[in-house]
Amino acid sequence: MAFVTGTALLAALVVGCSADSGTDGSAADSKPGEETVAAAAPGKYRTLPEPCRAVETSTLKDLLPGTAELTEEQQQKVYEGTASVTYNTDRRVGCSWKSEDPSSSHTLFIDFERVVSYDPAVSDDDRAREVYTKKETAAGLSSPSATPDAAKSTEGAAAKEKEAEKGKDGKKQTSAASDDASDATSHALTGPSPEDDATDDGTTDNGTGTSDESLQPRVLDDFGDSAFLDDLLTRAGSTAQHRTVKVVFRTSNVIVTVEYAEQPSVSTVVPDSKELQEKAQALARKLVEKFSE
Repeated sequence: MAFVTGTALLAALVVGCSADSGTDGSAADSKPGEETVAAAAPGKYRTLPEPCRAVETSTLKDLLPGTAELTEEQQQKVYEGTASVTYNTDRRVGCSWKSEDPSSSHTLFIDFERVVSYDPAVSDDDRAREVYTKKETAAGLSSPSATPDAAKSTEGAAAKEKEAEKGKDGKKQTSAASDDASDATSHALTGPSPEDDATDDGTTDNGTGTSDESLQPRVLDDFGDSAFLDDLLTRAGSTAQHRTVKVVFRTSNVIVTVEYAEQPSVSTVVPDSKELQEKAQALARKLVEKFSE
């Protein structure tokens, strides 16, 4: 009789545990429910265009002077371009072209990078925005994320500084002689200033070889989601000067880079910044349109 009672008690405990287990199971099932939250949206682009075919022949003829004088076979080889070596053509591809004539050589390079986020909480677009921002920062340009309030604060500080300078006019006049002496000493120690490096055509050695502010490295408008232009003039002693203009833009989760460079045969000739920038931007606009198709 005692055995029967023990068995009944054991059965009751088993039933009770089963009931509790069902309750715990329901609670556990509710936790994975959080995974049903929609993952960040994928990027607009799943593939990349063939880079060596992304630039029309008519455009290449304009960007690569001197090619027209070559034989038809040689022209074809130049226009075909050279594909970049990459290990994942779904993520990154590129192509380069080069031409030479008696007066100069020109090179063109384009790069397509499709950014993919492996974090379900971060969209491909957001990850691409991070990659693009790093490139813009590396070019020495201010971040586009600066807020209007920050700009107002800067303007206010500048206004206060200007007001303070007004009260120092008298002191400035009395110290002009000492300032001149200080400038002379500084010049002797540090070398000539940018104004001293001015060339006969009015340009200065400020990195781009031009004093025209409109041609300085800058953020561009109406190029995809965001874009910037960089302009670098390389000087290497008595060798020819080499100018490279780079236009980088982002459209959704793809970042496109256009590099157009010129190196004159004569070391005293400075490549025209305006012409190179205009041609690089014109090509970049065509590529923006291609991704919008």
